[in-house]
Amino acid sequence: MKLWVKIALFAVLIIVITAIWIGLHMFNLKHTDTAKAKPDFVITATVLQKEFEDNEGTASSKYINKIIEVNGTIASVTPADSTHLNIALKTRSDMSTVICTFQNITDPSKYKSGEEITLRGECSGFLMDVLLKNCAIVVKRK
Repeated sequence: MKLWVKIALFAVLIIVITAIWIGLHMFNLKHTDTAKAKPDFVITATVLQKEFEDNEGTASSKYINKIIEVNGTIASVTPADSTHLNIALKTRSDMSTVICTFQNITDPSKYKSGEEITLRGECSGFLMDVLLKNCAIVVKRK
């Protein structure tokens, strides 16, 4: 076999091994435990949504990938799929809410529309609604 073929095969092998290692590393990353994490911001759902509506670019650079503790009134509780639950918090806008996605909530029937709640999650952006992922309940008030 020619030398350049051996070098090319060795380079491909190194690339494949590196890709496998990176894939395994990403697969095994742990999510931030938002229930125990210190929030970067404490804010109401109405103010958070208003900041994104007024200036999405500024709000995105301020909040995305940050832990946010948000207080608000539950607008709706809907299952996203078999293991995820979405709780939408009311804002002053009829078109936009703050949607908080939870993993593995054991009893979603505990959460009803109209109840005050404080939760913590990682902001992932704004698509008509402000999106928080990996959420955890901090306080539920009646």
